Amino acid sequence: MIKNIEIIIFDWGDTLMRDYDDSGPMAHWKNVDIIPGIREVLRELKKNYTLCVASNAGESDSELMKSALKRVGIDNFFSYFFTSKDLGFEKPDIRFFKAILKSGSFSASECLMVGNDYDNDIVNSKSIGMTTILFDEKNTFSNTTSADYKIDKTIQILDILRS
Repeated sequence: MIKNIEIIIFDWGDTLMRDYDDSGPMAHWKNVDIIPGIREVLRELKKNYTLCVASNAGESDSELMKSALKRVGIDNFFSYFFTSKDLGFEKPDIRFFKAILKSGSFSASECLMVGNDYDNDIVNSKSIGMTTILFDEKNTFSNTTSADYKIDKTIQILDILRS
């Protein structure tokens, strides 16, 4: 069981929503989809945790991110929205993660980072003291020593937090 976690920070593309590498902000893409099972996971997590989204976000600021999340009906689960455009730093820069902590007045030890990119999402969030879950849906990563947990289905997040 993961103790003392109060904040869960999710990467956006290919962790919450499919990243189709379309052009322009995701809020304006023709097709948008969520990752299978994520709505149910968020519904359950929202009961006990503060949920955040943190992304390099490409061309989107936090308002465009919220618009894209709203298109698939999951925006209301999140209390904080962090983008590289708003923070001034991009993942994997350690300053990206430190800016999230400062902006939300969070301590690293109370945060769980969930992301699909080992180098961008996991390594530096772990190095500053966050607990980490690598969502490796396609079993892409073999060396995952900085990840506390590695999953291939979003529902497994609930199993980790309940165990």
